[in-house]
Amino acid sequence: MSLLRLPRQMNDVQALLRSLDWHATEREVAQETASRLVIVGPVNSGKSTLFNRLHGRKLSATSAVPGTTTGVVEHPLGPFLLVDTPGFGEVWGVDRASVAQQAVAQANLVLLLLDAVAGVRQTDLDLYQKLLGLKVPVIVALNKTDAIRGDLPYVMENAERLLGTRVVPISAQNGDGILDGLIPEILNAAPAVAVAMARALPGVRAMITNRIIRNAAWTNALISLEPIPGLDIPLLLASQTRLVLRIAAAYGHALTVSHARELLTTMAGSLLTRYLGLQLAKLVPGLGWLASAGLSAAATWGMGHAARRYFEAGATMRPPSLRELYQRMRRAAPRHLFRRKVAP
Repeated sequence: MSLLRLPRQMNDVQALLRSLDWHATEREVAQETASRLVIVGPVNSGKSTLFNRLHGRKLSATSAVPGTTTGVVEHPLGPFLLVDTPGFGEVWGVDRASVAQQAVAQANLVLLLLDAVAGVRQTDLDLYQKLLGLKVPVIVALNKTDAIRGDLPYVMENAERLLGTRVVPISAQNGDGILDGLIPEILNAAPAVAVAMARALPGVRAMITNRIIRNAAWTNALISLEPIPGLDIPLLLASQTRLVLRIAAAYGHALTVSHARELLTTMAGSLLTRYLGLQLAKLVPGLGWLASAGLSAAATWGMGHAARRYFEAGATMRPPSLRELYQRMRRAAPRHLFRRKVAP
């Protein structure tokens, strides 16, 4: 492709950008902030204890007596709603299964919490199969593992064999396995809940936001492998705008698409000019396409982490400081993107 054709193609891209439905991006992020997680499981499996552990304070009644929770307990974590349901099975003649299933029907993600001390029983397997039938993503956690440390490998093997799925071992009582096991599993099963969880749970906000940024960087690298100059620009701008909107939402800031693009421009200068540099690399087949992908990933990673620092500082950072931070983050991207985990 001739360099003379690129300016005309950039004009075509600008026309395409004006035609995109940016309000759909705003609605998409708004829906993510309202995601709903339902905790469900048999009687006395520790649902209320986990519910309180995630909140960081006692909101739902806990007791050693089976059946303490007799109705659905709901409490919002900002826009994110956790639902502690009564246990499946009848205690004192009260059928709690129907109450719990009504809550599950409104969920974006279901966490099935089982009791490691009791082991997986036929009723647990029946419950899991019922939940799968509701067509909602389901993850399984085995609670109270602190009480069976010596037998944990056997109990885990048996649970996964009976259920036919991965099981996450945790202790809601002391917090074991929640940050490094349960939360990543939740995000793998339902990526759309990431913004809601980050907004609702300050203790894991940086970890979740880093994950959002890393995924966006690799996604944009794949987008930039498109060999035809100009075709990937609308997708890149939409992706990076969505990234800034999601980070803003995670930190409790309300941004419109226009504000998000202003922030991107403040960081990176003229976005279309920078995208033109990516397109020039594509003129060299093979290596040029890879170079474009790498530059796109680094730019997205830098934008994401600069935005994270910006919102962590209360959105008060001055433009020169924000631009300097973006440049520093962009240069640091290559050595971070190939790490398995990014430290907060």
